[in-house]
Amino acid sequence: MELALNRLAPNKTNAESNNSAFVYFESCRPPSLALLPLLIAYAVVLITGLFGNLSLIIIILKKQREAQNVTSILIANLSLSDILVCVMCIPFTVVYTLMDHWIFGDTMCKLTSYVQSVSISVSIFSLVLIAVERYQLIVNPRGWKPSVSHAYWGITSIWLFSLLLSVPFFLSYHLTEEPFHNLSLPAELSTHRAACVENWASSVNRLLFTTSLFVLQYCGPLSFILICYLRIVICLRRRNGQADRKRESQSRLSENKRVNAMLISIVVTFGACWLPLNIFNVIFDWNHEMLMSCHHDLVFVVCHLVAMVSTCINPLFYGFLNKNFQKDLVVLVHHCLCFSRRERYENIAISTVHTDESKGSLRLAPTSAGI
Repeated sequence: MELALNRLAPNKTNAESNNSAFVYFESCRPPSLALLPLLIAYAVVLITGLFGNLSLIIIILKKQREAQNVTSILIANLSLSDILVCVMCIPFTVVYTLMDHWIFGDTMCKLTSYVQSVSISVSIFSLVLIAVERYQLIVNPRGWKPSVSHAYWGITSIWLFSLLLSVPFFLSYHLTEEPFHNLSLPAELSTHRAACVENWASSVNRLLFTTSLFVLQYCGPLSFILICYLRIVICLRRRNGQADRKRESQSRLSENKRVNAMLISIVVTFGACWLPLNIFNVIFDWNHEMLMSCHHDLVFVVCHLVAMVSTCINPLFYGFLNKNFQKDLVVLVHHCLCFSRRERYENIAISTVHTDESKGSLRLAPTSAGI
């Protein structure tokens, strides 16, 4: 599930001649009419993702003081990784797409790709841990039950694994001006322009890594999660028929169904959001000539935008399917508004006191001079 920034401009290295390359370069820019809706969509996703996930983390941390809950801890970790995706994926990709060259330096070229891969890995493996926790709680209630300490150990493990898994991105990405040397661009356009691209020892190594990453970050985890939830649904249906006589068991089952419906919705939407970008990356890795057209950048941006929507699904589904979260969010917003109003009132009151004091000193000044 990589976000290869160098895939924004393959046209720069595959033109047949310098003159035709420049015409191709100029004519293949994303149409201006499509840029405004894309920018608005990115802004909405960024604001929704940051506000929703930050609110979710604050509310969960506040509730953790009262009662520790494994699922909530894992969801908070998922929200943290989504915030990283919002901060490190959206702004840099949008600017790189619009400017068509990298302006953030070599360190950020390496760091953004690395952090993007880490945050995506943490997101998918957090969903795996949530699926395991729900499976043990419902399908195997008499067996091993994950505790809060197990949740923290699991979170630490997936962060370490994700950090190690993404190291090749940090090592392979670098800045280069070579793509622009192949184009007969005017001097004002080609000066100090660089692209953030991957540099592998061989194409075989690159294909081996990207294909393994696709399996480890997408196919494998999602298959495991879907199997877990499929068994959970089957188990709940079986118990639903046995619990008709007991009202308490029936209410507990309905609560489990509600929680599982929320989690399944998050997983399915997460998989659907990342599917277009993964298909794009697989095609680019194995047969990039299929994507060599004027619409390459636009197709990539649309696939990337759909993938970024995944950062919003966690708070949206968790909020829409959880009335307690909706109440807590209203309280949080009300508290923030009241705090800002109180702070503004205190500042006004303090400034008024200083003004009165200054006026008093001005009135006393002539008297003291007369004495």
